[in-house]
Amino acid sequence: MDIYLVGGAVRDKLLNLPIRDKDWVVVGSTASAIKEQGYLQVGKDFPVFLHPETKQEYALARTERKVGAGYLGFEFDASESVTLEQDLMRRDLTINAIAEADDGEIIDPYNGRQDIRDRVLRHVSPAFAEDPLRVLRVAKFSARFAALGFRVAPETLSLMRDIVNSGEIETLVPERIWQETEQAMGSAAPDVYIRVLRDCGALKLLLPEVDRLFGVPQPPKHHPEVDTGLHTLLSLQQAVKLSDDPVVRYAALVHDVGKGVTDTAKWPSHFDHERLGLPLLLDITKRLHVPNQYSKLAALVCEHHTKLHRILELRPATLLKLIESLDGFRRPERVQKFLLACEADARGRTGLEQRDYPQSAYLIAMLSELSQLDVGSLLKEAKPKNPQEFVSQSRLSLLGDIVARLNPSQGTN
Repeated sequence: MDIYLVGGAVRDKLLNLPIRDKDWVVVGSTASAIKEQGYLQVGKDFPVFLHPETKQEYALARTERKVGAGYLGFEFDASESVTLEQDLMRRDLTINAIAEADDGEIIDPYNGRQDIRDRVLRHVSPAFAEDPLRVLRVAKFSARFAALGFRVAPETLSLMRDIVNSGEIETLVPERIWQETEQAMGSAAPDVYIRVLRDCGALKLLLPEVDRLFGVPQPPKHHPEVDTGLHTLLSLQQAVKLSDDPVVRYAALVHDVGKGVTDTAKWPSHFDHERLGLPLLLDITKRLHVPNQYSKLAALVCEHHTKLHRILELRPATLLKLIESLDGFRRPERVQKFLLACEADARGRTGLEQRDYPQSAYLIAMLSELSQLDVGSLLKEAKPKNPQEFVSQSRLSLLGDIVARLNPSQGTN
């Protein structure tokens, strides 16, 4: 029985990156022999075991054979006759198909080290095209390693297009699509994830609401980049600079989907795109099973981002409705995320990446003062018949004073 360190741990070690997890492959053994040494089996589709002390994953070397549609349509052979080279051949990219022996020897039958030096994401074998999930994985690796200069090999991108054109991409279950997308949103360059998916044709199947934005014009006065799809990518880049929260970044990605369904006769104007985007976001949420914290913030940013941009023009009653829509008194952390996503939108424009965004400070100042209002004491003293309306009126009265002080030109009406 021989044991090798494989996959991401070896790749990241060669890239001088922090090693997140260690995965091991066991060659020349059986499930029963491993379990006799105290390993706990956790794999159902193929034998994977947890080390009794480190709890790291150890998998029997295996081969795969395509027998059905989708990424689950495989049969596995994990017999003790399977070699290390055969196990590495089934992996997606050459940079992930490198192993290290316990004496430090590197086993690299598919030239992964050269592709690391050349900064290329290249498939190991034609079997790459048998697994549609690999389209998303390559896009995700592109996003993760974009800062290091990695690019997708042309022949690999061609295979990704073949997978899309074959219809296999549509066999992916929503949970896996979202899992890869969520991880990409947390990467160094989530905009690259979107670009690669679009380059291979997958974006129009997975996120047609976003894909539809490319080629949609906007007024050059406000959007020098003109193209709404490009603006979306620029906003996503700005979101990365402002926050490492994937929830904020996702909201920046989908904030303008309504511009893809506005009246084409009125382009480059996009009247009411905020409202038009809401049912599209609901479609995405249902299709990909987007978690509530993502979908809720995305909807708020979609509906209200232009209000925040114009916040200095808003009257107190409108301001209070905005704060209440954000549930600002109970969820100040959500307000912070909303502000970051809106700021990313404001800065996601060619030549305006460094613009100031005083709107955030303005809303925070108002919310801070409003939150100091002792609602409990007011209700106890006044005993109003309609407490909710009484609280709103009290807040509105205070907000009028705040606006008059912070923004005198707006007035108190």
